[in-house]
Amino acid sequence: MDIALELCDTYIFDYMYAAVLPAQPAPYNLKDGLGNATSLDFKAASPWQFSPASSILSFSPSDAAYMSAWDRDNIYRQAFSLFLITWIAGAAIYFIVSSLSYVFVFDKTTFQHPKFLKNQIRMEIKQAVGAMPWISVLTVPFFLAEVRGYSKLYDVLADEPYPYYNYLQFPLFLIFTDFCIYWIHRGLHHPLIYKNLHKPHHKWIMPTPYASVAFHPVDGWMQSVPYHVFPFIFPLQKFAYLALFFFVQIWTVLIHDGEYVSDSPILNGAACHTMHHLYFNYNYGQYTTLWDRLGGSYRKPNEELFRRESKMGQKEWERQVAEMEKIVKVVEGEDDRSYGAEEKKTI
Repeated sequence: MDIALELCDTYIFDYMYAAVLPAQPAPYNLKDGLGNATSLDFKAASPWQFSPASSILSFSPSDAAYMSAWDRDNIYRQAFSLFLITWIAGAAIYFIVSSLSYVFVFDKTTFQHPKFLKNQIRMEIKQAVGAMPWISVLTVPFFLAEVRGYSKLYDVLADEPYPYYNYLQFPLFLIFTDFCIYWIHRGLHHPLIYKNLHKPHHKWIMPTPYASVAFHPVDGWMQSVPYHVFPFIFPLQKFAYLALFFFVQIWTVLIHDGEYVSDSPILNGAACHTMHHLYFNYNYGQYTTLWDRLGGSYRKPNEELFRRESKMGQKEWERQVAEMEKIVKVVEGEDDRSYGAEEKKTI
């Protein structure tokens, strides 16, 4: 995240902090002919020295980098800047990827499903937008620790700790995070936790791509913790980290897109995740079915989901609704999730 912070500092934050919290120039006679402080005057007063976040890609600072009372190493500035980056960049990725998936991938016949809610897309977006700033606040401590050098992130490929680790870090990241998210997600379904944290996400029985971040903030943060913990336990190359972080955002959208492409016994794709939203206590995994199989919580997607003529057929819908409502009564009582799911469905 230090690379992203350096980029934003150079082109945005240096100017913002210089305007909001201007520095005092050094008490030297470096003023120009009009008596104004020069850039050298500010540089002389600043203890901060530029050190690039990466030797592969760096962004040299302008004079504005020296003109704020909060230099780039100030912990409060770093925390606030990382909050803004996490919030704004996360929202941008969410809207761009979800919208592309909605336009080009999402099966619009889902709108006719009896459990697709009235104004659901609007409600999904509202819940996601409301959760994002709070998830960002909770995430900042991890990013701040990374930027301040407490993680095991490394820069150039030659710094890999073991032979072939530059390749092995990718499956290691996926295995570790998949394992951790499985148990966190399963824990969120415990009766003492579910109704307070995870139930808002299960409002979306037939989710759209916009449901990918439509969580209670603490729920969304808890399921992201393994991604942020990983570089403090295992070495991870900086650009690999950024690529994996972006991949995670895309994958989270794809498993909510309602397009059942993968009938793989290994991948936990959209069909598997639909089983989770419909039938509650199956398929907690993120990328694979491995931990669900070992934990006894795997449910193979209905074969009808992979045939266009039956995927959104009335017979399949009726079977889904009947079983789902039976499970809900056992898990949550008689309230049928109190979501008015039988209202007339519109976008």
